[in-house]
Amino acid sequence: MCVVDRGSDPKGTHSVPRVAMLGGTFDPVHLGHLRSAVELHEALGLDRVHLIPAHVPPHREAPGVSSAQRLAMLKAGIGDTSGLVADDRELRRDGPSYSTDTLASLREEFGQQARIVMAVGHDAFLNLTSWHEPARLFALAHVVVIDRPDHLSPLPTALTELIGDREVDTVRALLATPAGGLLRLSLPSRMAISATDIRQRLIDGRSVRYLLPEAVEQYIQIHHLYRQ
Repeated sequence: MCVVDRGSDPKGTHSVPRVAMLGGTFDPVHLGHLRSAVELHEALGLDRVHLIPAHVPPHREAPGVSSAQRLAMLKAGIGDTSGLVADDRELRRDGPSYSTDTLASLREEFGQQARIVMAVGHDAFLNLTSWHEPARLFALAHVVVIDRPDHLSPLPTALTELIGDREVDTVRALLATPAGGLLRLSLPSRMAISATDIRQRLIDGRSVRYLLPEAVEQYIQIHHLYRQ
C-alpha cells in the first residue's frame, strides 16, 4: 500500500497530461467524495481529477434524482476548487455508463502518452471482474484503489488473476507508463460519509450540516430533493 507522500513525485515535473477519473452516482455529492478527489490530486501530482456522474449505473439501481440535478450539485460542490472538474461525458451518452467507454473517451481527448488513472474505492475494486470488459480497463488506464484500513482480507481468485503482476508500490513507478498499472493508495482523510445515510437524513428531516458542501445543501433545499 502506498501512503501519500507529497515529496515522492512533485507536481510540475511532468511533460505529459496526468488525469484521473473518479466516477460515481454522486447522489448527492458529499465532502467525502470531494476530499478524496483533492487528496488524490495531490498524491499523484495530477493536472485534473474528472468527477464523472454515471448516467445509467450498470451495477446499481438508478439514482433518486435526475442526472442534470446530480451534475448541478457536483458543480456547486466543486465551486472554484483548483484541479477538480465536473465532467458530464457519461450524461451525454445513451445506455449504461461503462467505465471502459469513459476511459476510451478520456484517452482520445488527452492522447496515447497521457497518464490516465481510474480511481476506485476498495468495495468497487473487489467487484472489478464483474465490470464490463475488465481487462480493457488496464489497456486504457492505471487503476488506483483508494484503500481502507479495515479491508485487509485476501482478494478473490479471479481478481488476483486479473491483476497479475500489475501492482506497483510507488506513484513514480505507476506513472512511468501511460496505463496498465495498479496502485493501492491510502489517503490522509478517511471520511466515513454515506450518501445513503444522507438521503435518509433528508427524508427524516434530520440535519446534514457538515456532511455536504453548503452550496449542495442549499441546492437540495431550494429544489426540494430527497423528500418522500
